[in-house]
Amino acid sequence: METALETSASSPLDPTPSGPDQLSMIRPDDWHLHLRDGEALATVVPASAAQFARAIVMPNLRPPVITVAQAMAYRERILAALPAAAVFEPLMTLYLTDNTSADEIDRAADSDCVHAVKLYPAGATTNSDAGVTALRRAYVALEAMQRRGLPLLIHGEVTDPGVDVFDREARFIDDVLEPMRRDFPALPVVFEHITTAEAAQYVTGASGRIGATITAHHLLWNRNAIFAGGLRPHWYCLPVLKREHHRQALIAAATGASDRFFLGTDSAPHPARLKEHAAACAGCYTAPHAIELYATAFEQAGALDRLESFASVNGPRFYGLPVNTQRVTLVRQDWTIPDRLPFGADGIVPLASGETLHWKLSA
Repeated sequence: METALETSASSPLDPTPSGPDQLSMIRPDDWHLHLRDGEALATVVPASAAQFARAIVMPNLRPPVITVAQAMAYRERILAALPAAAVFEPLMTLYLTDNTSADEIDRAADSDCVHAVKLYPAGATTNSDAGVTALRRAYVALEAMQRRGLPLLIHGEVTDPGVDVFDREARFIDDVLEPMRRDFPALPVVFEHITTAEAAQYVTGASGRIGATITAHHLLWNRNAIFAGGLRPHWYCLPVLKREHHRQALIAAATGASDRFFLGTDSAPHPARLKEHAAACAGCYTAPHAIELYATAFEQAGALDRLESFASVNGPRFYGLPVNTQRVTLVRQDWTIPDRLPFGADGIVPLASGETLHWKLSA
């Protein structure tokens, strides 16, 4: 039986001040970000650039980014969408397919712009239909990645329709991740947007070079948020929000001493008309207020002093990149998350729209 805590996260943005009225920290990075393309790209890039110095950019466009040439072209489109004064570095990734070649991996490792390769099991999430259908079909690419030290970023869910949606991450560990890591023990791996106690435990205790990203929404909300007062599609994401004890395990991992866990928003913009839809798209848009959401989660855990390591230090160390030298300041200030924001020719609803946050990133 679930405890009363199962319902306690339905309004997690209530103030629980336990520390200073401002917080200075190394400028953070986002190690898992969706920026889309075209008009949509132009409207969401400024939000991430205002919060983060760098971001690992997901390659699940239509068509997906499967070559270094495509990644370089996409990077140029991102840079062109930046505001004039913005300082923001997109770190590009390739989309792993059944046919990714060792030569393409070598080109990626030799490039200055591609920093990882993303594994989407085919059908696991948005724009994953070109993903890997059976992991052994990608072993040529994985061998090359291990040889070159190029990280594999994993959407860790099985897609077997016979497996309950709430169990797909845990099953992935046993059925896919652990066997793969036995075959490629030196391959750097990031277990993306983990959502379960099993994943947190696995990453903490596993051998070899492994890390994990955790989203703000999985730290702040459990699965009840999707159904609070009705079906709320803006809280629908994949992997889906889980039970309260899983949220608590993620909080413990993010705020703990291990440097294997780091910030990855998985901010995933969709037009409001496709979220508020009979077949709602999966994804939470958090880019404009991401660091404030993380600060809220860390403060509620009594661990504001651990936010800088999670948001600004652990990720660069995993990727072998320098820690940022700039600093940012969060101030204690009440403000309301907008009900709606522009998104190309459409509008977009940010997560927790209309609710009040009590931290604000200083301009």
